[in-house]
Amino acid sequence: MTDARASSSSRPFSFTPQDLRRMIDVPPGPYDIDAARERVELVARFMDSAVRVPGTQIAVGADALIGLIPGLGNLATTLVSAFIVYEARRLGVSRFTLWRMAGNVGLDALVSAVPLVGNVADVFFRANRRNVELLRRHFDEAAARARRVG
Repeated sequence: MTDARASSSSRPFSFTPQDLRRMIDVPPGPYDIDAARERVELVARFMDSAVRVPGTQIAVGADALIGLIPGLGNLATTLVSAFIVYEARRLGVSRFTLWRMAGNVGLDALVSAVPLVGNVADVFFRANRRNVELLRRHFDEAAARARRVG
């Protein structure tokens, strides 16, 4: 693998302009599950861990930065997080998993509403990454079930 993500540990930016183009380029036509999964992973990485703080293992995303804008920042980041839940619904994720994902977004929105404490919490509580992990687990379990049956 020679793409930008393979060497992200040595670079402060783990999010490339090509990633942004793939994230917003949704072609019309049949719903492509692989493209949707890649899209939500890109959104999660952009929102939760786009830039590594130099000299640390801490990565900061747009969620923490946009959240600094009083009121509108938290609304904007919550809407982007809701997009991941919406995509998961389109991908056929179970209601239980959707509720867990919505709970992550709700908790993130609630904590983010507290000035300063919420901004610090955004760095450590990564609702979007958690939701992508739930989505990944859903597909892994579905693949395991399909192997057992077939």
